[in-house]
Amino acid sequence: MPTFPFEASFEEIFKDPDKYVDAVFSCLRSEFMIMPKGVGFIEYPVFERGYEALKEATKGFTKLDPKQVFSAATSKPISIVVLRTMLGFTPPEWGYIATQRTEVSVTQGFARSLDRKVRMAPEASLKVNGVSRDRLTALIETACDLLSKGAPKVEKDQLHRLEKADTRNGIENIRNLAGMGVPYAMLLYERFLGRPFAGHRDSVSELIGDSLESAIEDVLSKAGISYRKTKRAERIEGFDQVPDFIVPSEYNPQVIIEAKITEDDGTARDKVTRIQHLGELSLAGRDLNDPKYEVIACIGGRGFGVRREDMKKMILSTRGKVFTVKTLDQLVEYTRLKDFVTKALN
Repeated sequence: MPTFPFEASFEEIFKDPDKYVDAVFSCLRSEFMIMPKGVGFIEYPVFERGYEALKEATKGFTKLDPKQVFSAATSKPISIVVLRTMLGFTPPEWGYIATQRTEVSVTQGFARSLDRKVRMAPEASLKVNGVSRDRLTALIETACDLLSKGAPKVEKDQLHRLEKADTRNGIENIRNLAGMGVPYAMLLYERFLGRPFAGHRDSVSELIGDSLESAIEDVLSKAGISYRKTKRAERIEGFDQVPDFIVPSEYNPQVIIEAKITEDDGTARDKVTRIQHLGELSLAGRDLNDPKYEVIACIGGRGFGVRREDMKKMILSTRGKVFTVKTLDQLVEYTRLKDFVTKALN
């Protein structure tokens, strides 16, 4: 079994850091093949019913009449998501384009709220009045117009967002594809351009990170360790970059924990830099052997297993206190967290 960096002294790590890089790499686990569904996940049968409602309202996509589409949108709200998917826009993008093309201000907040409301109750009748009705009307009118006309001509070195198999030539494309099987190669190509499950993966990115944070909380709670879990974008005096956990509290930080999961090596580099900075803060005005607090990194995902130099930097800046999901059960034993244990550990 490899000796993990948290089991070694700083002198041992500094003498042969590559050995410990290998040890961390050996227990990194990636879960990019599996994602949480999260609240508001739309199952395919529900999505398909929205598609059929939209198809019926447009008479098989032969005519995109905003009034008929609006009626379908309010009676079967999931059709709104289907319409947005046809455009290939995010909710804020749709709102922005609608604002540009109409006299109605469709704010990003409204667009996001509408999308979430629909995903939470995709088949419950949607009631809209006043400004909300005007904004939904603007969204639908914009979508119908864009989808009817298709992609305009652009420069050879440019690519229009409507340059897709189903929207390139306007309603004719949509009608034809709605009545036949879509060529598999084209589907695969468009997935390649858009990354499979990209929208859903982005929407549940915080849930993926929460799984590691929940595991850390479980370890701390079982040991009876007092801790402060910070919130996103929170500000705490003494930290220009707020860590995920502070033990025992922000008023007397003795141990700080960063919990990071990433499947992308570029993002991993950014997170390593963040952890390095926390290590530097711990030594500000202090002796190398007397840091202000101990910095611990708990990591997961294949992104951290790509760049050896980045991992080496993380190990050195945390003085070896790098843990993965596989080694999280040793978190208390090999860090200063053991000084704050108030419950007997099994």
